Amino acid sequence: MSDRILLGAFAFHPGGAHVTGWRHPSSRPAEHVTIGHHRHIAQAAERGFFDTLFLADGLYFWDRYPSGVDHYGALRPEPFTLLAALSQVTSRIGLAATVSTTYNEPYHVARTIASLDHLSRGRAAWNLVTSRYDEEARNFGGDSHIDHARRYERGREFVDVVNGLLDSWDDDAIRADAASGVFADRAGLHRLDHEGEFFRVRGPLNIARPPQGHPLLFQAGGSESGLELAADTADAVFTRGGSASEVRRFVDDLRARAVRHGRAADAVKIMPSVMPVVGETAADARAEADAILARTPDALILEDVSHQIGQDLSGRDVDVPFDYAEEFDTSNETRSPKPAVERLIADGPATPRDVYSWSYRRQLLTGTGPQIADRLEELSDDGGADGFIVQFPYLPGGIDRFVDHVVPELQRRGRTATTYDDLTLRERFGHARVPDRAHR
Repeated sequence: MSDRILLGAFAFHPGGAHVTGWRHPSSRPAEHVTIGHHRHIAQAAERGFFDTLFLADGLYFWDRYPSGVDHYGALRPEPFTLLAALSQVTSRIGLAATVSTTYNEPYHVARTIASLDHLSRGRAAWNLVTSRYDEEARNFGGDSHIDHARRYERGREFVDVVNGLLDSWDDDAIRADAASGVFADRAGLHRLDHEGEFFRVRGPLNIARPPQGHPLLFQAGGSESGLELAADTADAVFTRGGSASEVRRFVDDLRARAVRHGRAADAVKIMPSVMPVVGETAADARAEADAILARTPDALILEDVSHQIGQDLSGRDVDVPFDYAEEFDTSNETRSPKPAVERLIADGPATPRDVYSWSYRRQLLTGTGPQIADRLEELSDDGGADGFIVQFPYLPGGIDRFVDHVVPELQRRGRTATTYDDLTLRERFGHARVPDRAHR
């Protein structure tokens, strides 16, 4: 950790990270699939000197429950297509997108990431996930999701194949010498010929080596398998936020794992998520947070909590306490801890509305710009975080308020950038360019 705090602007859905963020007065839901909406978000992040814009993705539509269709603004464009467009209306901010290693092939992903890195001049990143839901499996010829352990084994091999394909060409192999007629030097071309448990990939890639060598790799899993994969392969980790002591435990654990994998303790930049609600006063911020939660219909509350805890609460009164009893196994969706379940087990019966409210409020940082800056400094200094993935409950207004009120305070304290340096995204995260095969 250094005094400099890394910042990633996270767009979970076009309307924001809260399930009803699309209903906020500033959200403009009719524009969520327009380039103008996403340009606003990207340029606001760049105006605030964020290090990267981070687009979430999922290969499904959440129609498991009726409210997923009726009330949840869950539509989103394909992220790499969008980032390619945004690369032309931004100049310095990193551009990261989520990639499923379960429902993609390494050649396609390597080519896509390399292309974005060229188009953006060294600003591309990818966030490895193994996917979570049976709905995704059913879009790719399956009935249920692959076993948790197996999909992380596939994910590990996937990273190896992508990196091998990115090394198909030496940096100086493309001559493009019109006078001699030599386009490429065959000596600088390397076929992969990978034969593994999950993939057979000949190679080579049909695009030149990316400016970063290997574009920055994020990883976000919180399970044992996910943490081991991150410690071994990731350049940066996006994790759930919490108190400074909770963040410190995660940081210390992951750094110890990195060392066991033969890496430096600080080889992985650790970025907990935060969800700020910024007000002119602390009371204004609390009122805004209350209003965000109040926009959630009762049906969506019941089905959201059902999804979180693995218990069917449909048809119940949201204001009547219930006893927790797991009714369906969600362990193959996520092995990361379920805070709502832990809270229910510890504290006993609660109402669905209470569980829903607690689950979301625990993610929020509410306050004025200086108050939120104080909290981020605490999580960085005491928790050991290298930076933060900043989620906004509603977009684009949420990022505008953060950039206008929190960023200047962090800049005044010397904790975030006041200008962009002339570095690739890897270099901005403290990682050297990965050399080509001829120079290792």
